[in-house]
Amino acid sequence: MTHAELRNQFPILNQQVDGHALCYLDTAATSQKPLVVTEAMRQFYLQTNANVHRAAHRLSTEATEQYESVRSQLMHWLNASRLEEIIFTHGTTEAINMVAHGLTEHINPNDLILVDGSAHHANIVPWQQLAKRTGATVTAIPLTTDCRLDRDAFRQLLAEKPVLVALSHVSNALGIVNPVVELTAEAKAAGALTLIDGAQAVAHLNVDVQSIDCDFYVFSGHKMYGPTGVGVLYGKYHQLDRLQPMLTGGEMIKTVSFSRTTFGQLPNRLEAGTPAIAEVIGLGAAVRFMQSLITLDIFAHEATLLQYLQQQLQALDDIHLYGAHPDNVGVVAFNLADEHHQDVGILLDQQHVAIRCGHHCAMPLMASLDIPGCCRASIGVYTTKQDIDRFIEALHSVKELLE
Repeated sequence: MTHAELRNQFPILNQQVDGHALCYLDTAATSQKPLVVTEAMRQFYLQTNANVHRAAHRLSTEATEQYESVRSQLMHWLNASRLEEIIFTHGTTEAINMVAHGLTEHINPNDLILVDGSAHHANIVPWQQLAKRTGATVTAIPLTTDCRLDRDAFRQLLAEKPVLVALSHVSNALGIVNPVVELTAEAKAAGALTLIDGAQAVAHLNVDVQSIDCDFYVFSGHKMYGPTGVGVLYGKYHQLDRLQPMLTGGEMIKTVSFSRTTFGQLPNRLEAGTPAIAEVIGLGAAVRFMQSLITLDIFAHEATLLQYLQQQLQALDDIHLYGAHPDNVGVVAFNLADEHHQDVGILLDQQHVAIRCGHHCAMPLMASLDIPGCCRASIGVYTTKQDIDRFIEALHSVKELLE
């Protein structure tokens, strides 16, 4: 498959507005979906639609087989140890909340929880809520002046024996990659549980949860060319098994009476209610799609494009880049002179160039940079050099208009 053939898998990118195709540089917010994903979901609704794990009829059997085959796919794709370590969720946010809720009985007053200073709000607020319930303390791991996690400060905080360390694999706002294998090993040596937010990593990096050796790893389908409304909580079996369920009823029960209810085994115990069946099937198609790209050396292609994007922005006058390193993935964060980021985004949109503007659900990070927000351009497997050139040309026009 050539890159042109790959791009043709995404019909939305061929839309013409005023003679211009869409220049989509907002993949970090949500990726576009290839035909194989939308077709897998369409075929499910047209040919196999039924609830899973319940009825004795053919459609339910086929739906269950398709649904559970995706669990198997994900086990192999992430290199998990067993099927029960893959829990389907509605996304990264729900997955982190499930862990934070499930650990409530295991957290004591004055326990320390460490959180990456560049974390997405979804990897901050659930731990704050856990601290409110238990009397624990949440402390941010500081960043260096170049926006990387401060390893010396991290080690000093580990000396205080935290019970849990929550990290980003890749910063959603800046694209900085954390050395999660090393950080997890250090946290583990200090006796802490570890959770890695992989929402921005799974589409750009090979993820091996056994190599990382984290206790929990979470991500969303819609960031990796899959549907919205579905995500994954990976956890080591013994750690998942001690979580108290956040949701109860339906699929997760073993027995129910008005005097006593008992819960089922993993993974059902953490998957209450009717799941997002079509979305899980679409996620399976997204995994197969990504596996098909290995022969294209797509990660090297993305790395080259991102460095080109950084260089082209650096060549412009009055551009402020934030945390721009050669080994970043997926994202470049910037501001144009003293212009408001929202104005820049709106003017780019008028030229059919889509980027993200705001605080990127990382308000503490923006505060540490002493800015209210910034622009963020992000790439995917379908992004071309021509997209970046067109973005830079449009940004030139914005500069001239605002001068």
